[in-house]
Amino acid sequence: MLSPTLGLYRTLFVALLCITAVSVSHPSHAIPTKAEYGTIINLSGKQRMLTQKMSKEAFLIALSVNTDTNKQSLQNTAALFEKTLQGLKAGDASLGLPATEDPVILQQLAVVESIWNNLYPVMQQVYQSGTVNDAQRQTIAEQNLPLLKAMNKAVGLYTQAAQKNGLKAAPGMATTINLSGKQRMLTQKMSKEFMLIALGHSVEENKISLQETYDLFDRTLTGLIEGDSDLGLPGTSQDHILQQLDTVDGLWQELRSVMERGSDFGSNSIEKDDIDLVASNNLPLLKEMNAAVQLYEKEASQ
Repeated sequence: MLSPTLGLYRTLFVALLCITAVSVSHPSHAIPTKAEYGTIINLSGKQRMLTQKMSKEAFLIALSVNTDTNKQSLQNTAALFEKTLQGLKAGDASLGLPATEDPVILQQLAVVESIWNNLYPVMQQVYQSGTVNDAQRQTIAEQNLPLLKAMNKAVGLYTQAAQKNGLKAAPGMATTINLSGKQRMLTQKMSKEFMLIALGHSVEENKISLQETYDLFDRTLTGLIEGDSDLGLPGTSQDHILQQLDTVDGLWQELRSVMERGSDFGSNSIEKDDIDLVASNNLPLLKEMNAAVQLYEKEASQ
């Protein structure tokens, strides 16, 4: 029979083991700061855009539009997607990204990576050869949207986490960064759909998608400026951001008419001049929309 002293020691020892086991199985996770959440939502949102940008670049190569330039752009876009994906998972100081510790988000990033691992080699083949064969075009056309949707789900999870934690005092800002970031993606998605129509790939389907994409871009841009309760957008009151959104709107009005012609079911082909217009004008629109996102991100950090 144990003495009372030894019995007490054994009880304390067992209790200590239990506490240690709990702390090991349920580690404490560092919650990102407001500034970090702004960066996370911005860059994870930018990943959505990159899925569409690289697809657009591949299809421009297929159309023999500025092949050398688009080869280099495709290589850079794919490399940035890969770098950012790894940074979201493990952290990347050069991108300002802390490592993701949320197991649900990590699981979703694994889904993104599994799709990306199938698509990345095809993108590499295209920018190395400067050509796109039918099988490569089909793979890119089939895989870019699942990759986009998987990445979009990850952004949604990050946004929910930000609303509960770092940006809980301003949940509308988390949504604003998310949807303004999504606008970047829409500039590239509509351009990609336009090029698929020009290539004669699933024309009817892509005309419907193109119209839906530019309608959503137009609605969200208005919502960012004026507010849209259905989208969760409170509107923008800061003059310098409104000025930037006005710049975006000016570029958008120039491009919209071309997108409308591309989605017109009464037209059986796309003129070379319109292909060149989209090829040249989509990037300034993307650049100015990205500048607006960066302003929102800076606002979130204050």
